[in-house]
Amino acid sequence: MEGEQPKPLLELRGISKSFGGVAALREVDFTLSEGEIHGLVGENGAGKSTLMKIIAGVHAAYQGRMLLAGQPVSFASARDARDAGIGMVHQELSLVPQLTVAENVFLGAQPLTRFGTVDWPRMRREAARELESLGIDADPAAILGTLPLGLQQLIELARVLFSGARIIILDEPTSALSPPEIERLFSLLRRLRESGRSIIFISHFLDDVLQISDSVTVFRNGRRIAHAAVPTIDKAWLIENMIGRDHGELADSYVNRVELRGRPETDVALEVEGLSLTGAFSDISFRLHSGEVLGIYGFMGSGQLELAKSLFGRRPAERGTLRLAGRPVRLSSTSRARRAGLAFVPESRRSMLFAQEPVYKNVSIAILDHIHRFMLRPARERTIARARIGDLGIRPPSAEIRLGALSGGNQQKVALAKWLTRQPLVLILSEPTRGMDVGAKEDVVRIIRKVRDEGIGVIVISTEPETVLSLADRILVMKKGAMTREFAAQSVGKDELLAAA
Repeated sequence: MEGEQPKPLLELRGISKSFGGVAALREVDFTLSEGEIHGLVGENGAGKSTLMKIIAGVHAAYQGRMLLAGQPVSFASARDARDAGIGMVHQELSLVPQLTVAENVFLGAQPLTRFGTVDWPRMRREAARELESLGIDADPAAILGTLPLGLQQLIELARVLFSGARIIILDEPTSALSPPEIERLFSLLRRLRESGRSIIFISHFLDDVLQISDSVTVFRNGRRIAHAAVPTIDKAWLIENMIGRDHGELADSYVNRVELRGRPETDVALEVEGLSLTGAFSDISFRLHSGEVLGIYGFMGSGQLELAKSLFGRRPAERGTLRLAGRPVRLSSTSRARRAGLAFVPESRRSMLFAQEPVYKNVSIAILDHIHRFMLRPARERTIARARIGDLGIRPPSAEIRLGALSGGNQQKVALAKWLTRQPLVLILSEPTRGMDVGAKEDVVRIIRKVRDEGIGVIVISTEPETVLSLADRILVMKKGAMTREFAAQSVGKDELLAAA
């Protein structure tokens, strides 16, 4: 009946959760209706992930009540939640890159023959049918790790759907997708909504939240701050509720144009000429000055992420020359790049940090050869780490806390601390604010500007226009492996970057 309110499918009432005496959630209420896409936004550490992990059965101990279809539920494990029809697609994918697409779609639920062996032909047929129904163009026999990251993310969503989930939690689902892939994902989400499935959409891409969600809930400091139907709000409302009215310069990159500073009158820190790598990029040339932040922007697959790895020696270029502070260098390995004065924070924090180790070990690992000669000196490591924790505002301010207990934004600060403990000539940052909200990004903006002001040359490589607009003094745009445009000493907006890419 027209005007009839949809039925609540999932209700959380008075949810509170603490870790080590620190409150992560305080008396939170949350409702998800049948056939609803519910956006969820808030700063890193605001409580979004904790609440989702309660829903998904990861955190079993908490205060408050959870109702599913009107019935009280309490999940002791993620398996309990899955059995109840709740699936979660994490930002850090949980697929197995060494297995085929079909094996990942059926992960943990492979069809068997009457003899108890895996029915491979049936698995490939059903995986192909499932992928086709979702509009995902992928060969079921392909090895997952050989596919683009955006396609892998869609395949993980297919796996969750194939499991029969009626509530789907998506954590930053568009962070690795190009605009066409995002539109394909949104088309799929709309079809799922029409079929009666309910979706929780967590994202720091505010435009995406407003485009796909029916309603939005805002979290701040472990509390639910606001909730509204999407047609009644805009991006400014979201930013104001996420971080308050005093949200500083970062908001300009979300809602206004920014004025680029252009090249500084300083020495050239890094000169790149004719750099090429087959299948990734070709004939890349640019100069980075000391005390400058150079943004390199492009859609996923444009070659900018591969360029970052090449500059740090992870995927050495086949042709071209590099000069650091005027000296020719050949960066054939990451160790040579480090010795030459380069530092690199990749887009995946997991690849460079150790989640099970304390913060101080993650900070000091890059300089162990300078502080240890004949024996380990953990006291020295802790002293250095505490100084970086204070400088970068890492929260909570503990050198002993396990890294994996920190929010994504604070883990990124630890990644920066690792390389800034010994000042490099050039700092390369690949997707430095991926998975972060406005508030956490603003912290990273302040850190990177401080690094720039200390005379370090910084390259920020990103698929997020807001990131390069908020950080860069000058912006280069990459498209299909080539540099296509430069923005310098001028006013520029997000629409111009998107058009150039």
